[in-house]
Amino acid sequence: MRRLLSTCALLMMIVASVRAHPAPFSYLELRLEEDGASGSLVVHDFDVAHDLGVESPSALLDPAIAQAHRERLVSLLNTRLRLRFDGALVPMVWGDLAVLPDRQSIRIAFVAAGRRPGALAIDAHLFPYDPVHQTFINVYEGGQLRHQTILHADRRTVDYYAGTAQGAWAVVRTFVPVGVEHILIGPDHVLFLIGLLLLGGSVWRLATIVTAFTAGHSVTLSLAALDLVTPPSSIVEPTIALSIVFVGADNLLVGRMARRGDSSSSVPRAEASGSAAWLKPRTRVRENRVAPRDIRPWVAAVFGLVHGFGFASVLKDFGLPASSLAWSLFSFNAGVEIGQLLIVALVASALEAIRRHSALTGDRLVLAGSVLVILAGGYWFVQRVFLTGGSS
Repeated sequence: MRRLLSTCALLMMIVASVRAHPAPFSYLELRLEEDGASGSLVVHDFDVAHDLGVESPSALLDPAIAQAHRERLVSLLNTRLRLRFDGALVPMVWGDLAVLPDRQSIRIAFVAAGRRPGALAIDAHLFPYDPVHQTFINVYEGGQLRHQTILHADRRTVDYYAGTAQGAWAVVRTFVPVGVEHILIGPDHVLFLIGLLLLGGSVWRLATIVTAFTAGHSVTLSLAALDLVTPPSSIVEPTIALSIVFVGADNLLVGRMARRGDSSSSVPRAEASGSAAWLKPRTRVRENRVAPRDIRPWVAAVFGLVHGFGFASVLKDFGLPASSLAWSLFSFNAGVEIGQLLIVALVASALEAIRRHSALTGDRLVLAGSVLVILAGGYWFVQRVFLTGGSS
């Protein structure tokens, strides 16, 4: 009997605590307008009472008492809710306060003056004392609901891009640099690309290789970003490492075939060597032999599909704006392409300068570079399979 009474008492305490603390939610409505934004914030009386030190939350449902605490509430909210228009922090002017007895809440209106933003950033961490508190956000544009999201302790900011030309340009300004940065700071992607460039070739040939890589990763990046195909990183990351090993090994094989042909052919070395073999797709080196075909565009396209999944993981971490998904994907891909072209311009120019100075040094560089590519790819494969579970 005592156990039963203790259990009943415990249940009553839990029910009482639930009643005392309503659902830990706040509600933010934001309307984008030509002269900035306006909206309202709804907060529960329990949360306000806790942070303002009001003994009885229900007392705040008296309009007079709520109004008496308005200035303190505004000061609190100014430190916990911030809006940025196109990257610039804008002051919020708080307006009328109203009590909502049926919702045990207080609603306060606000205005953020300025020109209509192309990019809107909302930073909200309203009641830090409660780790499960959530802020539901509705963004309206042109009188229609355009975006809904939830902010909480682990996700305090959200970006929204307006459905205007200004908003599209804001997406481009944001995601093109992200794409450039990712390809430049991603050592595995850079090394894969450098491996493809080691054998050299005409400008057209190198541009074809880079374009093939872009076409490949653009497909899978889009599929993964849209959550249509999402292979686990434990498969993607080791496969990216293997793609690097493959490129290095293929370079060595092509160089060996070219040297064999050069040793028994009357064809000038400039045409038969690995660095220039691609200038003529089929150069006869023996009666029944031909120089190896340049499969690098195909290698770039096929393995680009795998690298695209790697790009997608970064893009998802950065956050894709649902309202401008197409523009963000296009801009990120454009940024990756720009970064790739920068790499091509630097690496190809350096390699060509070395070859012109000394063909022998150029051949040795291809050999040494390919070995390094294989070693790095092999190291990443072992690391990602056996040490870090497939994470890069």
